[in-house]
Amino acid sequence: MTVMETGRIEMAMADGSDELTLDMMFEWLENVPEGIKVEIVEGNIYMSPQRDTHWDITADIYDQLRVRYPRKRLKSDVRIDYPGHLNGFATDVTLVAEGAVKNDKGLWLCQDVEFVAEVISKSTKGNDYGPKKAAYATAEVPVYLIADPYAGRCHLFTEPKDGDYLTTLTVPFGAKLDLTDTVVGVTLETDEFPRD
Repeated sequence: MTVMETGRIEMAMADGSDELTLDMMFEWLENVPEGIKVEIVEGNIYMSPQRDTHWDITADIYDQLRVRYPRKRLKSDVRIDYPGHLNGFATDVTLVAEGAVKNDKGLWLCQDVEFVAEVISKSTKGNDYGPKKAAYATAEVPVYLIADPYAGRCHLFTEPKDGDYLTTLTVPFGAKLDLTDTVVGVTLETDEFPRD
């Protein structure tokens, strides 16, 4: 058995290898109680409880997308692995491409993701604006939306290129968010997004 130092905790590898994998890490987390969101960002495990504000915004975005897209294309809190070191995200709302299929592990492929929406949590907001944004851009996710209930704003990122987004738009809660010129093809209403 080999012991590896990963950040702040030591982990023993049962198979004797020194290679930590996302599958291994998520297996360790299988018994996390319902209502706790789990993500692995750059090899670090983050767990956060679902809050009413967070859920209300997530549900609002999901409901608005359901007007145009079938349920089978919309995902929430489902693991998708992204480029970079040990990135397994459980995005708040994900739209996968028509005809997308899961891989042999039963996971959706980041190459099939057309839209991602993240609702900011105080403790993990740095991930959404930093490494997760970079991973989505590297994976060439065409549209990335951050809803920030603390600032009362939405930040829209489009045109991924070389690990970054070329276009950014910020609108206050209450304004319409026009996505009709993107692959999403809808206008999102933000007037019912609650603030924290």
